Amino acid sequence: MGKFKYNMALVAANILFGANFSFYVSLTEYYLSFQQIFMLQVAVAALFFIPFALFSRRSYRITVEDFGTIFIVALLVIYGWMYMLLWGASKTSPIDASTIATLGPVFTLIVARIVAPQPISWVKVVGAMVAMSGAVVLLVDHGRNLLGTADEAFGNALVLCAVIAIAANTVLIKGQLQRYGTPVIMGWYYIVGFVMAAPFFWSEIVGINPLRLPLLPLLELFYVIFLGTVLPMWLLYYGASHLTAVHTALYRYIQPIVAAVLSLLRGQNIIDRANIIGAALIFTGVVFVVAGNIIGNRLLATRRHIT
Repeated sequence: MGKFKYNMALVAANILFGANFSFYVSLTEYYLSFQQIFMLQVAVAALFFIPFALFSRRSYRITVEDFGTIFIVALLVIYGWMYMLLWGASKTSPIDASTIATLGPVFTLIVARIVAPQPISWVKVVGAMVAMSGAVVLLVDHGRNLLGTADEAFGNALVLCAVIAIAANTVLIKGQLQRYGTPVIMGWYYIVGFVMAAPFFWSEIVGINPLRLPLLPLLELFYVIFLGTVLPMWLLYYGASHLTAVHTALYRYIQPIVAAVLSLLRGQNIIDRANIIGAALIFTGVVFVVAGNIIGNRLLATRRHIT
């Protein structure tokens, strides 16, 4: 099977993530606040992943330095990714949110460049600039008040912040994932995340009785918490830890396709000029970034072979 299972893990993760955006919008619009969904996500993910950390021998070999990195990345995942993404998705459209989410490879490149300075090709620079211009189109065309909390542009800006956070996470945590394994690291994510979130948001879910929800939103909530959080997070790290950044980047384009189809079928959104231009620019830019990675890796391999 080779790496087929890892590729399929990334495909499945991005399909599941893509459907989330439509469900976020309908749930936060009519039934629950994004804070309630956030705390439910953290609590359920903690129940699932924490035992992997507590009962694994690898946990007790984690160094102080590695734990410091895990702590920082856990905050990026819980508050930078999950909280910001839910907040942003509750204020913008599923298509905008999922399109902006594909900017991950661009910010991964930028963060990697900051963490470990190295030569960067003009292809990557051009790609990053083109992709960012696509984000600007969505931000400006769908509202010009980035600080106005009722504005769609504000929601898009929050989603952009979430993308930056998850990009930083993938760069910073790669070594620890390889040393201790995906389940252990994710267990520690949610130990830290639960401790940091519960004092502020536990009151949001006290007294919630999901069974009182109508059937459709109940199924949506079940999806968001289990199939849209726990499962795809594990699949994403499982696949990404065994494949290159190129694979991870390209599979992200599944998300806006799934989100667009669902939101159009459910009458939540229409595709307008800004969606088309923004998506085209982001897609083109990320292709340039990915191509720059491929060219750079081949040149590096050639030099090593010569030497």
